[in-house]
Amino acid sequence: MVTIARLLNLTLVVPKLDKTSFWADPSDFEDIFDVGHFVNSLRDEIRIIKRLPKRFGARYGYLPLQMAPISWSNEHYYLQQILPLFDKHKVIHFNRTDSRLANNGISMDLHRLRCRVNFQALKFTPEIEALGNKLIRNIREKGPFLGLHLRYEMDMLAFSGCTHGCTDQETEELEQLRYAFPCWREKEIVSEEKRSQGLCPLTPEETALILHALLGFDKEMQIYIASGEIYGNERRLASLRALFPRIVKKEMLLNPEDVRQFQNHSSQMAALDFSVSIASILGIKEHINWTYKGLWSCWIYIQMEVYLGLSSHLP
Repeated sequence: MVTIARLLNLTLVVPKLDKTSFWADPSDFEDIFDVGHFVNSLRDEIRIIKRLPKRFGARYGYLPLQMAPISWSNEHYYLQQILPLFDKHKVIHFNRTDSRLANNGISMDLHRLRCRVNFQALKFTPEIEALGNKLIRNIREKGPFLGLHLRYEMDMLAFSGCTHGCTDQETEELEQLRYAFPCWREKEIVSEEKRSQGLCPLTPEETALILHALLGFDKEMQIYIASGEIYGNERRLASLRALFPRIVKKEMLLNPEDVRQFQNHSSQMAALDFSVSIASILGIKEHINWTYKGLWSCWIYIQMEVYLGLSSHLP
């Protein structure tokens, strides 16, 4: 949205997070990211305000237009179809903001700005950064570690319709959850067909085999589980734990007091996991999603910074 606001020469209001999803997370943007840093670091690019001015409220006759831009749209779409809407409505609330700007066919300036936002402007709050650093220190005291984003969680299985390895009772539970959310039940899904197409997350048992047989990690490797509660709990983790007994989670590495402030705030817990995964020797994701893409993008960006830093000192 920062890039789109810059393209259209608009003022951006600090984003509001969805609180009606499966996770029922009450976190706001400022609970996860350092808003002051976000605003100040982009001051030379666009104007960002923390809240909508009262003069644009319903009391003064304004009713923001609610809409979702078309996914993967190019600059022409925003300039020709979206910008004219602001002349009429003055304020537009984009209620869907994922993947709304194309990756290809846009100017290099917009690419640069998008990278600047993702890797410089978005910075976790001091509280999350401090606890993330504490987690990293605690893990590294015991040696190198592998960050494993094991996305075998209830919401992912219900959303994807993937139930391989689940009991009949679990399969029924996941189906009920899927149909409880309108945006998840848009189409019928046959679990085994989707799995045969490679569109399901790996099970914990399959993940264990890949780490051991394909990637060659042994039982001495410390593995940090960067995720929430695994569906099926210890029953499904048994195979992974048998091959890799040095499995750790944030709840095992921190005092209860440290974790308590972030409990029932899944986005903040995910920020902690992200911080730790970036510091691991390798991050493994058994299902492609935005967390995976974000992690790999950060690793590439960090390596580029190191490379460019070294290059500047070469004769």
